[in-house]
Amino acid sequence: MDWNLQFWQSEGKTFPQRFYHWIDILDPLLLLKPTKEIERSRALLLTSGPDITESLQNEEASVNPVTGNIIPTIFRPPAFLPVTAPLAFSIILSHKGAKQAFCCQALFHACTGGFNLANGSLTEDTKEFPVKQMLLSTGAVLYCAFVGALPHYIMTRYKVQNPSMQLFLKKILPGPLTAILCAFNVLVIRGRESENGIEIMDSKGSIVGVSQNAGEKAVRETALSRALLFGTAVCIPDVVLDYVKRTNVLRRNLFVLGPLRAVMMISILGLMIPVSFSWIPQLGTIQRSLIEPQIISSTEETEFFYSRGI
Repeated sequence: MDWNLQFWQSEGKTFPQRFYHWIDILDPLLLLKPTKEIERSRALLLTSGPDITESLQNEEASVNPVTGNIIPTIFRPPAFLPVTAPLAFSIILSHKGAKQAFCCQALFHACTGGFNLANGSLTEDTKEFPVKQMLLSTGAVLYCAFVGALPHYIMTRYKVQNPSMQLFLKKILPGPLTAILCAFNVLVIRGRESENGIEIMDSKGSIVGVSQNAGEKAVRETALSRALLFGTAVCIPDVVLDYVKRTNVLRRNLFVLGPLRAVMMISILGLMIPVSFSWIPQLGTIQRSLIEPQIISSTEETEFFYSRGI
């Protein structure tokens, strides 16, 4: 079992433990570590064990625990907030036209899609990036961008003036719609894990087989966590601002609404990223009754483990 997974097995049993460790792992300064230092840290872990805290932190932030591949800098967990925060804010702005809204949505879903792919739980058979996966990923990004820009298109194309409809399209719909699209992004882009399966391990860390059911469970859990993350980040600023802008101070200073909205979204994202990553354990468990018969026939274990990915 990879040292990352062993670490989460012993130190990630409760939500507070996982949240505390993710706060450390998400340190943006880890992005400054050069590739050679990351490789050295991994080599030290392989020879010295997980008691080297700094090395383990570098590996958790930079290396996929299943493949052992170094993750591209832009898709590492410490880069998630700096990269996605401005893109997430751009998708909730009032755009002049549907084209601008579509471009912002496409950039946002392409970035989160790349993160989903780089931090997935790939097996040895799925490390390569086939044409089918490329087409599915591109289609998922374009579909999410189209659906995400649809409210802007309706507003501009039909010049909606009804206050109730404007409230629905501008304030109520974006949060749930973003949550659904982010979950859909994960389900499609990491669909190979459901189709081909992911490696499952016994209590000793030995790989016992590749399970499609475990892959489906891992992707489904990650999709739910991503929906929670971005759905909350989009909903809460609008709800809070709709309340506070009724005060006399904001009525006289409407120009502060935009910056205040941006600050609130970044702050909520900064809090919700470790929450969503910690909500479900990194080292997932699946019961024997849910595993394919051909796998459980060779072992008496009642519970199996898998890397959920991020």
